[in-house]
Amino acid sequence: MIDFLVVFAVSYLLHGLGVTVGYHRLLSHRSFSCPKLVEYFWVFLGYLSFEGSPIWWATIHRAHHHHVDTPLDPHSPRYGLRKAHIGWILRESYEAHMDPYKQAKDLVRDPVYRFLELNGNLLHSHLLSYAINIGFRLIIFAYFGWVAALASLLAGIAVLQIPLMLNVVCHIPRLGYKNFQSKDDSVNVWWVALLAMGEGWHNNHHTYPGSARTGMHPFEIDVSWLVISLMDKLGLVSRINDAAKLKATSNELTKNKRWRPSN
Repeated sequence: MIDFLVVFAVSYLLHGLGVTVGYHRLLSHRSFSCPKLVEYFWVFLGYLSFEGSPIWWATIHRAHHHHVDTPLDPHSPRYGLRKAHIGWILRESYEAHMDPYKQAKDLVRDPVYRFLELNGNLLHSHLLSYAINIGFRLIIFAYFGWVAALASLLAGIAVLQIPLMLNVVCHIPRLGYKNFQSKDDSVNVWWVALLAMGEGWHNNHHTYPGSARTGMHPFEIDVSWLVISLMDKLGLVSRINDAAKLKATSNELTKNKRWRPSN
């Protein structure tokens, strides 16, 4: 049992960071820059939690921010909890207002991500993702046994619930709080932030989507930001956007009545 719990915890942490640091803050928002090998390291940790094609994921997420809580939002709870939770995953093609060749040109240029996308055939790219994920656990089974393989598999499935849960919970205003007034429904939810490596500070994120930091107060623990900061100290990051600095600048400009933070 101890072996199972250790493998599960380590796998959950690594795959969770793969989603938050790799898929979300790096690919979807380009909130920091790093060498390609470092990028691939985090992205593939996320890919091994059944997240699907990085191009598809980033395109959906960028559309979410562009059309947040409107009928064009891929997963707003305003238009049904089932769609917000899992319905958006089940689509076999991109919606008319989503085009990765326009909205994710930076990712389409990458041959590895383009291969995982399989020319936009979402059904096939999802099947490829499942096959690689299962194959990865079979390798673990072959070398380390069924306990490690099962723990890794369940951790990957658990991490998959992070964006699915966040899409719903962090866009229901009564379930959280706002640090910033905004037209969308995004709120900060502390327990989601703990499970999702800092992603639950969602109102902060929608106010400063291009920031690598989402925790704006000392009590808003942001594990993903701590990891990105550590990489920066180790010289693995060449550019980084910090919400705290943006917030300080916006506060100063607001006092001078020349600027207001965008929603």
